[in-house]
Amino acid sequence: MNKQFLSLCAIALAYTSAAAQEQPNDSMKLQKLDEVVISDSRFELKRENSGKTVIKITSEELLQSQGKTVAEIINTKSGIEINGSRGRDGAVLGVSARGGRGKQVLVVIDGVRVSNPSSPSSEYDLRLLATANIESIEIIKGAASTLYGTNAATAVINITTKKASDKAISGNFQTSLGTQQTADDQNYNLSTFSNSALVSGTLNKFDYAVGFSNRYSNGLSAFVNSADEKDFFSEYNTDIKIGYKFSDKFNVRVYGNQTKISTAYDESFGTVADPRYKNNQERVGLSSSFLYNENGSVNINAAYSNYDAEDMGSYPGAFKGNNYTVDVYNKYNFNDTFYTILGVNYIQDESEFSELKKITITDPYANLVYISPFGLNINAGARYNNNSEYGSHVVYNINPSYSYKLDNGYVKVLSSYATSYITPSLSQLFGFFGANPELNPEENSTIEGGVEYANDKVRLSAVYFNRDENETIIYGSEGYENIEGFIKAQGVEVELDWNLCENLTWNANYTFTERKGDNAIRIPKHKVNTSFNYQISDATFASLSYAYTGDRSDTDFSTFSDVSLDPFSLVNFYVSHQLINNKLRIFANAQNLLNEEFVETVGYTTLGRNFSLGLNLNL
Repeated sequence: MNKQFLSLCAIALAYTSAAAQEQPNDSMKLQKLDEVVISDSRFELKRENSGKTVIKITSEELLQSQGKTVAEIINTKSGIEINGSRGRDGAVLGVSARGGRGKQVLVVIDGVRVSNPSSPSSEYDLRLLATANIESIEIIKGAASTLYGTNAATAVINITTKKASDKAISGNFQTSLGTQQTADDQNYNLSTFSNSALVSGTLNKFDYAVGFSNRYSNGLSAFVNSADEKDFFSEYNTDIKIGYKFSDKFNVRVYGNQTKISTAYDESFGTVADPRYKNNQERVGLSSSFLYNENGSVNINAAYSNYDAEDMGSYPGAFKGNNYTVDVYNKYNFNDTFYTILGVNYIQDESEFSELKKITITDPYANLVYISPFGLNINAGARYNNNSEYGSHVVYNINPSYSYKLDNGYVKVLSSYATSYITPSLSQLFGFFGANPELNPEENSTIEGGVEYANDKVRLSAVYFNRDENETIIYGSEGYENIEGFIKAQGVEVELDWNLCENLTWNANYTFTERKGDNAIRIPKHKVNTSFNYQISDATFASLSYAYTGDRSDTDFSTFSDVSLDPFSLVNFYVSHQLINNKLRIFANAQNLLNEEFVETVGYTTLGRNFSLGLNLNL
């Protein structure tokens, strides 16, 4: 049945790509034909001139995803699997891109990398992100350490938060409520609530934005065998931005963020009746750009982050850490042909163990993009990594592509070879459990190649990737260690965006992932996402989506053995309607419409059929 399903998906993708080319033109343009991407070069380049695999989640798509978390939205994209995104609010999220682990995915917010130095792998917790404060998301897949440094091995999730309004004062307010229930307990009790408010404006050369959001749920237990218990989750997020434009060439912006999350959870072998986890994030930062001529600018992104977490379970502990990040770089383009970046990145991570420990990383880097008049494009660069613990390390990338213009669109062939690295975390080097100060950085190398076709109606792409992990850090019998030999991951990603008619679009993606060298738990070999989006009228929008997650394995800790998990399919529906044009929008969201029972992580609850309602008000 699995093979028949995948064959049908492949046939459907092939048929739609051929059929789309035969459709007559109409006035509606496919938005992604002229789409601009930034993450792979830090310059605004047309998609056809980019040789990397970049996914862009626009403000319009985020508006059509109200009521969903950041993890839920990202999980619908090719090459990405976020374990926990289909469970109760507050579930620990395991992020995988292209068969990798969470430590191989880097999160960047407004140009500044974010990571938690007190966590075992320095991963950033996606639960700290509030969807209502995000303007857009770009996901660059593949090794990207040349531009972004450590941890950018399988993907970079580049998040841009909402900017100030051009008006003197403007406000956006959102609220939603909904159910949180399993497939076998459809009680329809309202147990999830979220609210957000953003007030912003521009006064001459001064702009400001103040935002607040919260999310609370109390509908499910973390464990499937604790149905009568409810484990709550709460999140509070406050953001402040202040900017000043000294001239057309020079601007400065400062910002601050505080996010508090608190959740109850269950323990497999614990003795505490009601274990809790709290995490408090505080971030302050500065960004500045000075345009010294029409082609060049000096840019500064700097931030200080503090993390204070506490686990109040059977194995209690406090986890405190902070980091400083400064990224200074010069951008210069020569006649829209050569685009260059020359910069230096400094990171200092600190965390408290038996004593305060820190590591520093100083990385000079350079990147060049060449866009020829005859279709050849080259993106190449290198970074010289200097770490206070293990010394020096060099990574690089070479990314040629060729774009052939058609009368109405283009065909692009792309390829890439890139290396990346993952710095051992402070916990792995100096922590309480299994620390090893002799650890080496993990090394990754990725080869990818593919083709993309786009016109006014359709965009179809297919990419093959092959990645090698070396010096992988694991927790062995004597603590953390670098293992010998390679872990390999390879796969294929297929994406389709098609305007079926003036008001109807079809988006689909398929991912095949194969990981060898370890047990590859919770990484599906086959995954499909597809949605039909219909603009019913100027005021009403509806979307019907389908998601298939294929066979994968997980560890059953009751027997300490790996088990195979069955594939599952989810159908979701979303509809919104503008009661007042550009002012008041209401929406309804139905998840797992067919109420399918499935297992995402052995022993943990997953969501059955659930509904949410909400509104969005602009003033």
